[in-house]
Amino acid sequence: MGLDFTVVPEHLDVILLGCLWTIFIAVAAALVSFFGGIIFAVIALYAPWIIRQPFRLIEWVFMGTPLLLQLFLIYFGLVQIGIDLPAFVAGIIGLGLHFAVYNSELIQTAILSVDKGQMEAARTVGLSRGQALRKVVIPQAVRDVIPPIGNNMIALLKDSALVSVIGVSELTLSAQRVIGATYRPFEFYLVAAAFYYVINLCMEWVQRRIERRIAISR
Repeated sequence: MGLDFTVVPEHLDVILLGCLWTIFIAVAAALVSFFGGIIFAVIALYAPWIIRQPFRLIEWVFMGTPLLLQLFLIYFGLVQIGIDLPAFVAGIIGLGLHFAVYNSELIQTAILSVDKGQMEAARTVGLSRGQALRKVVIPQAVRDVIPPIGNNMIALLKDSALVSVIGVSELTLSAQRVIGATYRPFEFYLVAAAFYYVINLCMEWVQRRIERRIAISR
């Protein structure tokens, strides 16, 4: 049948809408993963044993099982215990928690590498342990792990395509729906790939800008 890209403009609005949903889900899940990673790291290092162990179990589950299974459990499984989440909320939570666990490992290592004198100095000027962590230790630790966390965010963007399996009309599912109407898989999968690539380039640009600002501030 050959290739026919003339069908693309007619359905471009559907693809663009899916692209916007992909950006929204990726940004929201990235925020969950970033701040969740900080919270998980602090709990893992400083919380009492009775609080730390359940979070260790959560980390084990999210690191030891596929993301796709986690999305199924959150979206389809929680309904059985009375928690009915919209698909896009389940997608954001699933992606966010999955990458929060990996960010937590990075942040834990960075916190432990901060000179202990920083904490001691903060305590001597009257800061509580929590204030010292929030204002002195964690900012330094996060600054040191921005590059690997940025790489995790790019991986998150790519994995956001998996939320299509629970019915979220992001870029991949939007392309599949258009393909179902036009029977033109190569053309529309290629267009979707191009959009993913452009978003990826934008994220890399933002990451480099952040890294340069951090390097200047040191």
